[in-house]
Amino acid sequence: MNATENFKGSLHPFSEKFSELTEQYDQREDNSSDLETVIDDYSMFITNKDNSRKWEQLDQQEFSEVNQLAGDLRRKSAICVGIMEKYRARKLLEGNEETVDYFRNIESCIEREFGSFQLNANSKVLLVGSGSFPMTALLIARRTGAEVVGIDIDEEAVELGRHVTGKLGEGLNIRLEETSAENLDSIRDVTHIIFSSTVESKYDILDQLFALTNDQVVVAMRYGNQLKSLFNFPLREVDDRKWELVEQILRPQHIFDIALYKKASLV
Repeated sequence: MNATENFKGSLHPFSEKFSELTEQYDQREDNSSDLETVIDDYSMFITNKDNSRKWEQLDQQEFSEVNQLAGDLRRKSAICVGIMEKYRARKLLEGNEETVDYFRNIESCIEREFGSFQLNANSKVLLVGSGSFPMTALLIARRTGAEVVGIDIDEEAVELGRHVTGKLGEGLNIRLEETSAENLDSIRDVTHIIFSSTVESKYDILDQLFALTNDQVVVAMRYGNQLKSLFNFPLREVDDRKWELVEQILRPQHIFDIALYKKASLV
């Protein structure tokens, strides 16, 4: 079996494990250890330079096969990340907090989230896909003093996220809502928007937000192309009459990259 076949073969166990761990999820029991291990292993697989080279060496037929599997892995890993955040939130609330490598990788990405479009205390940040353990909201609010609104359509995640921010973010200007971006009352006041890389409909939401947001808004779209597309929904073309890509922040050692957009008429 050649290196390419080994590469493709290494993806199937991840897919099977993600399915198994999703089925095992139980709010009342702590099954987090296996989940944390497989997510950390998957994160290391995604950021491995040798694996990246193998992806680039795939021929057209092999790429088609792997790309089909990538779609399945994106959705399964996104579900598992959401479950892992719920376990982490419950551990924190029970007084037993541990940080796994996946979370360290995410936290280290936040420093350069908006590139040259810096946040300050007057910024109002919208986080689309805030999850159960809203690290981004906490770090931004703590470091900049900005107001942060996190939204998620998962009721359980929003409830856990509120408890987490209540414990870790006392005094910080953070609000979490179970709603969609277009239904947010204060959407016109938002200065910066961050899309989670695991929100599948993020580009559809971006298109909807053009008419709802102010002309100065800056959007940070977390994404993953090529090998990183196994873990993140990839970059897509936008309507260039609405949005223009003004900067890409590529981070080879991190699990996602960042694309920055502003309204096209203002670039």
